[in-house]
Amino acid sequence: MGFIDLSKLFSTYIGIDLGTANTLVYVKDRGVVLAEPSVVAVKTSTQKIIAVGGEAKDMLGRTPGNIKAIRPMKDGVIANFEISEAMLRYFIKKAIQTVPWYRQLLHPKVLIAVPTGITEVEHRAVEDSAKRSGAGEVVLVDEPMAAAIGVGLPVSEPSGNMIVDIGGGTTEVAVISLAGIVGSKSERTGGDDFDNAIMQHLRKIHGLLIGELSAEQIKIKIGSAYPVKDDETMDVKGLDITNKIPKTVRISASEIRLALQEPVWKIVEAVKATLDQCPPDLAADLIDRGIMLAGGGAMLAGLDKLLSEETELPVFIAENPLDAVVNGTGVMLEGDNIWLL
Repeated sequence: MGFIDLSKLFSTYIGIDLGTANTLVYVKDRGVVLAEPSVVAVKTSTQKIIAVGGEAKDMLGRTPGNIKAIRPMKDGVIANFEISEAMLRYFIKKAIQTVPWYRQLLHPKVLIAVPTGITEVEHRAVEDSAKRSGAGEVVLVDEPMAAAIGVGLPVSEPSGNMIVDIGGGTTEVAVISLAGIVGSKSERTGGDDFDNAIMQHLRKIHGLLIGELSAEQIKIKIGSAYPVKDDETMDVKGLDITNKIPKTVRISASEIRLALQEPVWKIVEAVKATLDQCPPDLAADLIDRGIMLAGGGAMLAGLDKLLSEETELPVFIAENPLDAVVNGTGVMLEGDNIWLL
């Protein structure tokens, strides 16, 4: 009779997509249990945390002087250690509450997806932050590998699969074959840069100050990377930069597309650079298999068309692009893949 591994019976296994814009958490046998903005609201005088996640994001640009809404992740890595720890602790604690009491007895084993381009120092920062937030064992996995697994690409086959994961702070591009990354590019450009480009455009051209939430709404409603929405317009409310009084301006989809050109082309160039690294035989596979887009940025209208035109390859958008990475960590944690932790 074999021994029973009690640690597996009593442990909670958690997969985390720790993103610049959003954090998603997967719990083994439970699925995705949490998807919240990576934002923390702090009282400036005492550094006491007021809110985390969605509640804190609603405070962005709307807080009184004694409260500050902070995004502790920047470009896919930890920018504020203390706040990141508090945020991770909150998310891990919330995730553990979804499992039976006997699986809450031990520190959870955590798998975290990170950008391929981060340094060893940034690697250790993520591990240390997770451990101080209540995790036991911590394993880091490359984001593009997790995303490719999460969208169902056959990564273990001896053929080329290309994934482009566009998050809030980074774009991860990789060609994967035989469960390994053959060529990759980590570009510190993402959805946040789209929002910033819109904010700068409105300030420069219309003399209008708007916040992050307003810029995000413009991006979602009329933003595009290709002329697919050019006839649409939108009224935007903000603060007149000269008079410091509220005003409304009407903007068009075509001008927002032009405003987004710089960050969009950084992503296009990252894809081209990765294709240049690709061995000829694997590049040939991509003619049939194409490129898979994941992450929130994949939903920018027309981005798939632009990439297809520039690479002359078919481009597809994942069915649930926002969940690609966290679902990938879930696949790694379920069934026979539990050896990862």
